[in-house]
Amino acid sequence: MTTENDRTIRVIRGRRPKVVVIGGGTGLPVIVKSLHEQNADVTAIVTVADDGGSSGIIRNYINVVPPGDIRNVLVALSDLPQLYLDIFQYRFCSGDAFFAGHAIGNLIIAALSEMRSGIFDAVQQLSSMMKVDGHIYPAADRPLTLHADFDDGTSLAGEAEITAAEKNITHVYVTDTATGEAPQAVPEVIDAIMAADVVVLGPGSLFTSILPNLMIKNLGEAVLKTQAEVIYIVNIMTQKGETEHFSDADHVKVLHHHLGANFVDTVLVNIAPVPAHYLNHQKYDEILGPVRSDYQALRDMGCRVISADFLRLRDEGVFHDGDKVASEIMNLAFQVGTMKKRRR
Repeated sequence: MTTENDRTIRVIRGRRPKVVVIGGGTGLPVIVKSLHEQNADVTAIVTVADDGGSSGIIRNYINVVPPGDIRNVLVALSDLPQLYLDIFQYRFCSGDAFFAGHAIGNLIIAALSEMRSGIFDAVQQLSSMMKVDGHIYPAADRPLTLHADFDDGTSLAGEAEITAAEKNITHVYVTDTATGEAPQAVPEVIDAIMAADVVVLGPGSLFTSILPNLMIKNLGEAVLKTQAEVIYIVNIMTQKGETEHFSDADHVKVLHHHLGANFVDTVLVNIAPVPAHYLNHQKYDEILGPVRSDYQALRDMGCRVISADFLRLRDEGVFHDGDKVASEIMNLAFQVGTMKKRRR
């Protein structure tokens, strides 16, 4: 039951706290949905450098931003009846030949992107149609290609190829897929970051879901300049081909290295143990073991560490408990919302 005190901490001087969440993958909609349910004014900034699954197939046939992550966030923030959302999320079965594996929502987003000559306007119109409470902004208005440099001196392009290489990544960057030029985020993205009470990174794949957004030059610069509290949600498990053997501090070091400054203010770390033999490694073949903690290294980088039980076990997998994470984010938003801190 929601208490009067709960209602109080969910507003800042008569307004809902402004929370910007930047990322992609399966973790983003979980956190966004819980923040929505806890009455945050949510803006989700979603990566557009994905080239796998249904999104990748559509992208190969039609020159549009991959729609999968955007589709899931639309559903997370929508106030439509559940039946409508189930239809939007419906994925055709493998026996349907041409449509096999495609989600209806992906096809709708692709169609609107062509009708509106870009993903940004398409998502804004679809947000209105789906009664979205909040804002959903693609990180860029055009498809992007992710590039990675490895510690053996080689390089690769494409999210799927980078992950499959299973090499140690030293640096990633993004280019406009059509032109090869450096991309820019639209003004609405920058304005949202600058006006936020808190900016949340993750949870999600460090090199393929979070950094592709920050590597958009004006977006990364906005994260460095904003007066918002910058929060990083550390992944619970390490990931094959990206963060093998990483500690929580190693994740943050990579973020700081890519933007050239220590900009993460607060780190959320799960301390609940993952039960042995619970994770189905065949089903989640990219997941390895728990991320180890190095609190001293985090503090040496100027980070406040909030450690708690953020664990949720379901479907033989290991996930963040969205409600618990969102509660911590809301508490931080309340603390900083009335007095924008000075950036270091």
